[in-house]
Amino acid sequence: MKIDIITLFPGMFAGPFNDSIIKIAREKELVKIKIHNLRKWAKDSHNSVDDRPYGGGKGMVLMIEPIFEALKSIAPKAKTHKTKTILLSPQGKQLTQKKVKELAKLDNLVLISGHYEGFDERIREYLIDEEISVGDYVLTGGELPAMTVVDAVVRLLPGVLDKEATEKESFSKKDLLDYPQYTRPSDFKGWGVPKTLLSGNHAEINKWRKENSIKKTKKNRPDLLK
Repeated sequence: MKIDIITLFPGMFAGPFNDSIIKIAREKELVKIKIHNLRKWAKDSHNSVDDRPYGGGKGMVLMIEPIFEALKSIAPKAKTHKTKTILLSPQGKQLTQKKVKELAKLDNLVLISGHYEGFDERIREYLIDEEISVGDYVLTGGELPAMTVVDAVVRLLPGVLDKEATEKESFSKKDLLDYPQYTRPSDFKGWGVPKTLLSGNHAEINKWRKENSIKKTKKNRPDLLK
């Protein structure tokens, strides 16, 4: 997979993309990630990419022209259904594991990170395929959401993680949260591990895990059970 990220702050991506699983995936060439500074496509001597909104109001709005030129420059010559351009915005549809799985099947993913008061609406209307939000809250920009999307997608790419590791986690089956996990020691300060998990009876262990997955979902995310 190839991932292009358009941003005003390329330096923010250095740490997250040069450590852990994403670093390994890049070293194995399972994913290619390229960060593009939007100011490269600015048209004036001040490298401006934003302007005051028509109709008045506080703040600045990202202009359509620099983003149009950026997309024209980095887009593959033949765009197919395996390519998507996504705008990161609190106004978008909320990111889910189902959506992440869809994105992981693409060949090329282009992410646009915003800042300031938002985007010229024509960017939404004419330049993107989807608009995604990572939650019902507002951040200072789209860089952290872009990192979130990349992290969630890359870990699902073939060869990045053991397939079993991603098939039995939260949201992977019927939108349930993962069951509780325990490891050694079996007793710590009187806080023990459920006896079923120590029994060696795999049928009972699977039953316990399913029941407790539902129980945890009911407690923490009852909306998923609906």
